Amino acid sequence: MSRGPRSGLAAVSSALLAMSRHLEMRDVLKTIVASARELLGAQYAALGVPDDHGGFAQFVVDGVSDAQWKAIGPLPRQHGILAAMLHEAGPERLADVREDPRFEGWPSAHPELSDFLGLPIRDGDETIGALFLANKNCRDPQGGCGFTEEDEELLAILAQHAAIALTNARLYERSRELTIAEERSRLAHDLHDAVSQKLFSLRLTAQAAAALVDRDPSRAKGELQQVAALAAEAADELRAAVVELRPAALDEDGLVATLRTQVQVLDRAHTARVTFTNAGFRALPAAQEEAMLRVAQEALHNALRHSGAEHVDVTVGRRGCGAALRITDDGRGFDPRSVRSAGRHLGLVSMRDRASGVGGTLAVESAPGKGTTVEMEVPGG
Repeated sequence: MSRGPRSGLAAVSSALLAMSRHLEMRDVLKTIVASARELLGAQYAALGVPDDHGGFAQFVVDGVSDAQWKAIGPLPRQHGILAAMLHEAGPERLADVREDPRFEGWPSAHPELSDFLGLPIRDGDETIGALFLANKNCRDPQGGCGFTEEDEELLAILAQHAAIALTNARLYERSRELTIAEERSRLAHDLHDAVSQKLFSLRLTAQAAAALVDRDPSRAKGELQQVAALAAEAADELRAAVVELRPAALDEDGLVATLRTQVQVLDRAHTARVTFTNAGFRALPAAQEEAMLRVAQEALHNALRHSGAEHVDVTVGRRGCGAALRITDDGRGFDPRSVRSAGRHLGLVSMRDRASGVGGTLAVESAPGKGTTVEMEVPGG
């Protein structure tokens, strides 16, 4: 393990830890190919996850620019060397892939590959991916180049851990899908039990009012007042079922523990580093803690999905008799002068409403290329 640019046990450990850190499938794939290319000193690396139709469900490359990748065109099919890696258990180490009889060419915008090292990623008897490297970087321009038996052994170690990382990512995605399905089922049940009964009563009352309008206007007026009351109750039930006004974790664990757990999950699930700091926060009344949690969730969603941030930090702490919440990111930011359009896009109006609803304030600082800071302050109870 001494030929790569980052040789030694520390480099291998770093690559394996990087692979195990992510849960989102795309992030796992990108981390595997980047780790393999750096550790084995190759110009190019790629990893394909096969589908059931002769193509690839996902295909990730490292060492190719976005412009190059776009010019190359559609994802490759399962043929040639790629097919061999998917259907054979062993590695493929070639001095020049272009001279192999299975080579079938590539698009005109594709980079020229010569020396080649690849192998399948397997989970038991199932092949779940094909990982390959090309064009070994030469340390000695005058000497021979190409991948070695040592490189092959190291890539086999990486592939074993990549199989674990990919399996965990698939399980995570399936678990998330099941959670969504269970939540939909629960919500449908709640809506049926609570809201549909109210709507049924509302319909009967409205029919009674219509029948009384001509012969007993005063009774009809009473029935219409009942219609209004039932409609308000139905709206409240619907709002409670959809929004889940107070998360269970907040009741059981409090704001600090709930935020810390959510931050840890987001840190594992995204490429950005997400951190949490408790700066002496003291428990607040339920309404204030709920509002702070909802604002934090909205701000984190914005930072992780829209800002391109590499680091997001969440801090809660004391502020006089009350408390303050601060979410900062080093993303692309935006122009506060266009707050009207940004407000709709980033949920700023909703966050301000939540803050003012518990007697608090919300401040947003941002500039293009300078990141964003969202700060919420609430009074004590």
